[in-house]
Amino acid sequence: MTDAPASPPASESPRLSARLDENDLPWPLRPWLLAAVGTLAGLIFYGLVDRDYGVGPAPLRDALAAFVAVATVVFLLGVERRRWHWAAGFALAWGAVIGLIAWHAAGYNVGGSPFEWPFWSGILAVLVATPLFQTRRDVAPDWRFWRLWQMPYARLHSHAWADAVIGAAGLAFVGITFLLIVLIGQMFKLIGIDLIERLLNGEWFGWMLAGAAFGGSVGLLRERDRLVATLQRLVMIVLAVLAPVLAAALVLFLLSLIGTGLTPLWESGFSTAALMMAAAAFAVLLANAAVGNGRDERAGNRLLHVAAAALVAAVLPLAAIAFYSMYLRVVQYGWTPERIWGVIAAAIALAYGAAGLWSVVRGRHDFDELLRPLQQKLAIGLMLLATILALPVLDFGAISTRDQLARLTSGAVKADKFDWAAMAFDFGPAGRRALEALEKSPQKERAGLAKIALKAKYRGEAPQSDPRRGDDAVVAAKPIEDKLRVLPAGAALAPDAYAAIDESGYCLSQPCIAYRIDDDHIVVARLGDHVTLFERVAVTRQWRQYDEHPPSLAPATLGTAVDLAKATVEVRPVARRQLFVNGKPLGDNFP
Repeated sequence: MTDAPASPPASESPRLSARLDENDLPWPLRPWLLAAVGTLAGLIFYGLVDRDYGVGPAPLRDALAAFVAVATVVFLLGVERRRWHWAAGFALAWGAVIGLIAWHAAGYNVGGSPFEWPFWSGILAVLVATPLFQTRRDVAPDWRFWRLWQMPYARLHSHAWADAVIGAAGLAFVGITFLLIVLIGQMFKLIGIDLIERLLNGEWFGWMLAGAAFGGSVGLLRERDRLVATLQRLVMIVLAVLAPVLAAALVLFLLSLIGTGLTPLWESGFSTAALMMAAAAFAVLLANAAVGNGRDERAGNRLLHVAAAALVAAVLPLAAIAFYSMYLRVVQYGWTPERIWGVIAAAIALAYGAAGLWSVVRGRHDFDELLRPLQQKLAIGLMLLATILALPVLDFGAISTRDQLARLTSGAVKADKFDWAAMAFDFGPAGRRALEALEKSPQKERAGLAKIALKAKYRGEAPQSDPRRGDDAVVAAKPIEDKLRVLPAGAALAPDAYAAIDESGYCLSQPCIAYRIDDDHIVVARLGDHVTLFERVAVTRQWRQYDEHPPSLAPATLGTAVDLAKATVEVRPVARRQLFVNGKPLGDNFP
């Protein structure tokens, strides 16, 4: 079903306008207006992101910056003279949604970055929603947007491809503009005029120039959308030529798995799920390029049409492999936000694969006639799902925290292999609350590791789940009394000496030797070539650590292969010679 045109045909366009839809009036001022909008948005965006990042996160400014960026890009891509206020409202609404998502994401984890998985899910929703809006704007007699499934597929498909082509061309134009301005600036610099170079060195000018270039280029291309349609068709033809190549490769790959099984996929060292999802995405892209907007645009070459059917049918087994790969990861290592997103993506691919296979089996040569309306419904469902998942409705961090804690409590994962860094930096408030509870655990190892993870200012400081760092994490979590081998045999250290060594952090992640010289001097050594001296200050009776090696304690090269728990350790008197001037030592000692 197709709705009637929303407005009467426009008068004949002037020469500089070549509109594809006769209902769209020419808009000669569009490039200048969009360039002005892009320029103003670039300046506002710069004002929001220009700050000293050392002072800490600024979620509100990040949210406002995301609002400006998304609202501007959506408006530039989607505005028409006809119903321009619809485009403005649509852009502002989605800008507000993405701003809310960015604000929540920026305050979710310790780093304060808005670019978390919900943010990218929101961007996906915007990308899918924009051609849906454009199509509904073109054909709707009113604002009843819930009738999205009744829109003409050919126009929807055309808008999606046109947005991609125009967006890519706009970005390319921005790059060319910067290169041109740099060239002009260097030319003038040769004769002593460096104004343009100084402007380019200012970030404010760069953002304004980028906004103006993108807006102006989009406006120019929209006024010549017949040319864009030709370019779009050319891109689709080029991609369609690649369809038989990918189809043959996927068929051979899937047939090979019958003989090899899936085991080599898990042993390859690559992310099987990511690779299968990427292959499925390319299969969908090339299949749509081959079948076109409708029967009239279907590839006339029989080989291309068969290849498109093979690509559509191959999506389901690829998605099944990706889903099974994610299932194995979850069984082996438990849930994390990243794996939840991966399972959802694989489930979406499974839905598309099932629809595609059904279309091929049921429709055969005319499979694309059945697939197109299904793709439209899937696109609407994807937009709604991506929006819901992006909003702070479901807390994937809390789900992951409960699962990982259950694995730790049950003994499925040991404390030294537990992903403390993910708990502190990836699971949001729920993960940090769990660490605070574990910090009070009667099990010293867990409590120590949780304490280190909570104190970590960046991910590298937290105990990692990487087995190569497991020993360091265990040592770091131990009390200082368990890290020190006190010599000579039978000697003991006072509690304040232990506290001074622990506070210094000298033995944080490595076992150490503490050799007691007398009541006021302790020599401490660790693996490597560093030796330090702890000395009790006579007046305050508090311990202090020398920052440099005292002259009487030359560095000892221990090496990393020495077992300090069993090594023979002793203190020997060493004769040395040194130059003295007026009774004061000068320079280093020598043989």
